[in-house]
Amino acid sequence: MPSLSHAARRLGAVTALSVMSVIGLATAASAHVTVNPKTAEQGSYTKATFRVPNERDNASTTKLVVNLPAEHPLPSVSVRPVPGWTVKVDKSKLATPMKIEGGELTEAVTKITWSGGKIDPGNFQEFDVSMGPLPTNTDQLMFKADQTYSNGEVVKWDAPTTEGAAEPEHPAPVLKLVPKGSTSVNTTSGLVSKTTPKASESADDGTARLLGGIGIGVGVLSIAVGGYGLTRARSRS
Repeated sequence: MPSLSHAARRLGAVTALSVMSVIGLATAASAHVTVNPKTAEQGSYTKATFRVPNERDNASTTKLVVNLPAEHPLPSVSVRPVPGWTVKVDKSKLATPMKIEGGELTEAVTKITWSGGKIDPGNFQEFDVSMGPLPTNTDQLMFKADQTYSNGEVVKWDAPTTEGAAEPEHPAPVLKLVPKGSTSVNTTSGLVSKTTPKASESADDGTARLLGGIGIGVGVLSIAVGGYGLTRARSRS
C-alpha cells in the first residue's frame, strides 16, 4: 500500500495538472482579435483600439487588415502611427451618398492595413483608430479582420456572434452602440463612454471565460480530494 505522503504528492500533482489545463484552455479561448472599448455612444466619436494577440508558438503576426462596415460608412477615420508598422488606408465610393454636416459624403474608409511589423509568440499589439460620428441607425459595428502570420497562414476573424449561442471559433471584433444619455460608464482602454448596464455586464467575456475555467479547476480539486478521502476510508475498514 502506498504511503500517505506518496499518495498526497500524487494527488497534488494530478490536481495541479487538471487546474492548469483548464486555465490554459480558458486563456486560449479568450485570445481573439478584439476592439476596445466594447461600447460607445451612437452619434459620437471614439478611439477604437484593435488588440491583436499572437496565437501561434512557431510564427509571428506580420499583417493585420481591418474592414470597416460599408453598410454604415464613417465620415471621419484617422489612425495613430505604430512604431515599426506601415499603415495603408483604403477608401471606396459609396453606392448612395451620405448626407453630413456641410454637404455629402461620397466615399469612406472601408479598409485599414498594418504591415511590416512583427508580433512575436506570447506578445500582443494594439492599433488605434479614431472614428465618427458613429451611426445612429444600428446597435453595433462589426469589423471583420484578417491576421497574417510569418508562415503564410491567414486567420479570418469574420464570424458574427449571436446572442445566446455558442461563440464561434473566429468571432469578428464588434463595437456595441448605445443611445446617447445611457447611464452606465465604461472606461475600458482608458476611454470614458456611457453604456447601458447590459452592455457593461458583457464588457469582457474573455475574463468571464477565464473565471469559469478556474471554477471548473476548483471543482476538479474538490472531486479529487473527496475521492482520496473515500479511498483512505475504505482502506481502513
